[in-house]
Order: sequence, then C-alpha cells, then structure tokens
Amino acid sequence: MAVPARAYLMRGATSLSPPSAVAPPVLSAGGRCRALLGPTACQSQDPQPGSRLSNPENGWMRIGIVVFDQVDLLDVGGPYEVFLTASRLVVRDGGEAPFEGLTVGVGADSVAAYGGLRLVPQAALAECGSLDVLVVPGAIVIDEVLADGSLMDAVAPVARAAPVVASVCTGAFVLGALGLLDGRPWTTHWEDVEMLSGRIGARGEGWVRWVDSGEVVTAGGLSSGIAMSLHLVERFAGRELAVKTAKQIEYEWDPVAGG
Repeated sequence: MAVPARAYLMRGATSLSPPSAVAPPVLSAGGRCRALLGPTACQSQDPQPGSRLSNPENGWMRIGIVVFDQVDLLDVGGPYEVFLTASRLVVRDGGEAPFEGLTVGVGADSVAAYGGLRLVPQAALAECGSLDVLVVPGAIVIDEVLADGSLMDAVAPVARAAPVVASVCTGAFVLGALGLLDGRPWTTHWEDVEMLSGRIGARGEGWVRWVDSGEVVTAGGLSSGIAMSLHLVERFAGRELAVKTAKQIEYEWDPVAGG
C-alpha cells in the first residue's frame, strides 16, 4: 500500500532529460508522490499538519539527534540549530519553548565528526528517555556506520519507539537497514539514491529536499536537513514560527515550495 507523502524538490535541480523536456510531477496509484527531477514540487495528502506528538502537559517536543564517529557536521548542526532557534524565538516572545533538542550517542564519550571536530553526546541512547522525534544524520562512508554493531543496536530500539523518525543525507541507509523505509517513499543524497534503492529493493526519489510519509521523514543531502527541519517546525508548531526561524538563521526557505 502506498503511504501518503509530501516530497519537495531542490531549487535549481536539473533534469536527466534534455533541458527542453523537463519531466512533470507524477502521482502514482494511491496518491504517493513521485517527485521527478525538475523545478516543480508535487505533493499528495498532507500528514496532519500542526499536530503535536508530545503530551500537552509537557509543553514541548523532545528531538534527539544521533552523533557518532565520522558523522557529517551539517547533518547534525543544521537540524539542531533550526529547533534551537525556533525555541529561542518563542521564548523571546514570552512563550514556552516548543522543542528540546539534544544530541544522543552510544555513550557519554565524545565522537569525532568527519573532519575531526569532536562532539559530546548530551545523553546515551539507552538512557535518553522518550523522544518525539529521532533524527539520524549521515556519513561519507556510511557502510562503516552500518557495520558498527554497538551503534546500530543502540539506535534500533529508540528509532522504533519514537513516533517520528527522520534522516538526513545517508542517514536513510540506517533507516533502510532497520526496515523503517519498507513500503514508504524516501530520499537521500542524490549520489546515493541508486545504491540504497538496490539494497532495500525500493526506488527512492533523487533531488528532493525531503519526503514526509508521516512516521518517517527523510531528507536529501547535507543542507536539505535544514529544509526538512523547518518543515517539521511548520508541521508541529505552525508555519509562522517556521518562517520566522528561517529568517532568523538567514536561510532562504519557501514554505509553499517547502525547500
């Protein structure tokens, strides 16, 4: 069964067809969105925009972002900054922070991101408590991440328990290995769509900023994690805050086009 989804294309994406023959968006059976390469976004049914996952008594959503050795910095820092800034803006206006973002890892020891910068997890995955959203970033050599049994074992139960799981870039390979992409539309870095498609036996979408299938949200490469996170701010806290957040971090984001 196709999963209702929204998918949004990157600005300036070029078609594999000749420039004069830009492929239009295609909606397949069941309303699944198939965003072909081109300048136009397509969408099917929206996954309950504005819904809140947290217990209303808590007043915020807990967003966990996984960190591990050789993780891509922008995959971590982009989403972290979006949720942090969104909360700061609400607090500045006298409200209560809608998001609590924290980095989570296998343990408390620091990890070396790609390039050498060290990151310190704020909590261990096994001890972080309930999360509303788990964000899984990517890595340049993703197979080394997949081969890290301690990391995969730590991520798996948290990912399956979280109401929403998101990935950035090649983090989608982790979701695929855990079976979380089965029967769902998805995306990853445009260079890696074919590889992941071959591994999980399902075609992904290249050159899209993000794909939202409800419980699973996947982003394209690197900076697409920022666009996806702004989308999640809009989905859970409203478009007005998402637009303010994009403006505050000086990120060109079109709430209609989604990227």
